[in-house]
Amino acid sequence: MRAAAKDLNVDAGELEDEPAELYALADLVHVACGGHAGDEATMARALTRAARAGTRAGAHPSYQDRAGFGRVRLDVETATLRRQLEAQLRTIRRVADGLGVPLVSMKPHGALYHAASLDRAIAEACVDATATTLGIVDVVGPTGGGALRDVAEARGLPYRREAFADRGVLPDGSLVPRGEPGALVHDPPIAAHRARELAARDDVDTICLHGDTDGALAIARAVRAALGPRT
Repeated sequence: MRAAAKDLNVDAGELEDEPAELYALADLVHVACGGHAGDEATMARALTRAARAGTRAGAHPSYQDRAGFGRVRLDVETATLRRQLEAQLRTIRRVADGLGVPLVSMKPHGALYHAASLDRAIAEACVDATATTLGIVDVVGPTGGGALRDVAEARGLPYRREAFADRGVLPDGSLVPRGEPGALVHDPPIAAHRARELAARDDVDTICLHGDTDGALAIARAVRAALGPRT
């Protein structure tokens, strides 16, 4: 029995050998825009693949941290963070406009994703940079939402609650920290089972997979089959 229809979003544009088929399996891809990975060429490639697959595209900005892949929270002044995010989002907007590809959402990457849910000033930097550069688009973040949800809704940007099919979960519902045993789900049937569970929840709007996970394509195929046809 298939789960109720929920979006499948994939974080993309981070690897040179990323499978093009990922774009056809996703409903939405969030494309790295230079903070933790990517450049104009990889953005153009990802957005072109999304357009060819009929897949929606969004932006995936990060702390300016290519060495650490944006996975560690940085001590950055809020004004500086906002400028960095605006620069990333202006770049992907320029590339997308040149290709005629609309950007429909913004999801912070890595440590910024978690920091924005806890810290209102960081959430404001993310949301205000988004509104300034992309306009009214969806903001994607944790199911609990926290500060990111509050600021998005206060600014009039829709908030979409996300959960992960390819990440391990602790008993309290939080993610197993990267680097610890069980942090990543590599087994496609396990990811598919988790996706079905998430799709049945009322507090989940979209289910995420990471395009840079080992075996991402097999995982995406299994999760897509579990969720049913694209929305």
